[in-house]
Amino acid sequence: MQKNLYSSYSLARKFILSKQPALLSILEWLLLSMVIAICVGSACAFFLISLEYATDFRNAHEWLIYLLPLAGILLGYVFYRWGKEIAPGNNLVISNIHKPKKIIPFRLAPFILGGTVFTHLFGGSAGREGTAIQMAAAISDQLSRVFKLSKYNRRIVLISGMSAGFGAVFGTPFAGAIFGLEVYHMGKIKYNAIFPAFASSFMADYVTKSYGVSHSHYILGLVPDMNLQALLITILVGICFGLASLSFIKLTTSYSKISSKFIKKAYMRPFFGGLLIIAIAGLLGTTKYLGLGLPTIVESFTVQQAPYVFFFKLLLTAITLGAGFKGGEVTPLFFIGAALGSALSLFLPLPVGLLAAMGFVAVFAGASNTPLASSIMAIELFGIACSPYVAIACIVAYLISGHHGIYSSQVIGDAKSVTKLRETGRTLGEV
Repeated sequence: MQKNLYSSYSLARKFILSKQPALLSILEWLLLSMVIAICVGSACAFFLISLEYATDFRNAHEWLIYLLPLAGILLGYVFYRWGKEIAPGNNLVISNIHKPKKIIPFRLAPFILGGTVFTHLFGGSAGREGTAIQMAAAISDQLSRVFKLSKYNRRIVLISGMSAGFGAVFGTPFAGAIFGLEVYHMGKIKYNAIFPAFASSFMADYVTKSYGVSHSHYILGLVPDMNLQALLITILVGICFGLASLSFIKLTTSYSKISSKFIKKAYMRPFFGGLLIIAIAGLLGTTKYLGLGLPTIVESFTVQQAPYVFFFKLLLTAITLGAGFKGGEVTPLFFIGAALGSALSLFLPLPVGLLAAMGFVAVFAGASNTPLASSIMAIELFGIACSPYVAIACIVAYLISGHHGIYSSQVIGDAKSVTKLRETGRTLGEV
């Protein structure tokens, strides 16, 4: 019976392939995208709900913050003992898109999920996007083994998984699809994965929301018409946001290198990083910079932030991630950008909500080298009215950050300036 069904499928496939090959490809990728979306969307929902519980529990029991160094040792040892192969995280995923090797171990998904929730439970300053992408890629790549996919199709599955994870965790499926297509090759977008990337992202977002997961809402307020003065101000703040992106990249990398140089045992680095985070938070007398920092992000759209707020989030996130704690970079980048934009409203004649929105996406664009996905994300989150402002700010920030980024395995597809043409084809980690 099973043999007859397989023979019937093969005959039908050959017939459709001879008449309309594109239709067959669409149908096959639609089915595969549905599987990716159900698995990834469900995993992201579980992750977001777990993260919310961990954050609420920490806020109700602030003494947990003092256990961050001990949590760091435990987390560091677990990854040192059983997670060396998966330690590169996002860079492992991106490098496998460029040069597919063996299937990404499934254990990356539970390891990064547990590590991120653990980091947030005890007060580390980290995000969630990196976790969602790594979970999504690890889960999706198992389909490559099940269906015995070629290297070419495996790349598409990984891109689709990344798109699904990003779209589901932020509730921005359009941006998620573009992110998956844009992130692995800086300056170039290849369209071979465009259909499964969009299908996976939109369906994964639907699956995640079906579990009752909700996302933050932002009040943009007034958006003035674009004129010459507004254009010049937008370019100026885009430069500021690009410099903030660059500062985050440099500080995170520098702390990681210094920590590795002076602390030889890898599993001890989170311990000392945790001590430093506690000390800084204690000196500041607030916990607003720990965890995701969503309340401050939302507040930045309506309340002008002090000029130092963005810096302390940048500092604590660089220490958290540089020390080896787990979590993403993107939500902290949203915090840094929104707080910086909000603070700039003290000096510039643009509404605080608009400047916060520009910073929210532009700092991310500069750090991730994804100006298109970042611009589309702004439209999904804040509405179409802000599109000229956010697009210009994202492009300028992207150019200002140069050949630097939070993903060292990104390949430079097109150089950002003629003086850097020789770096085309190399990864950011190699330049």
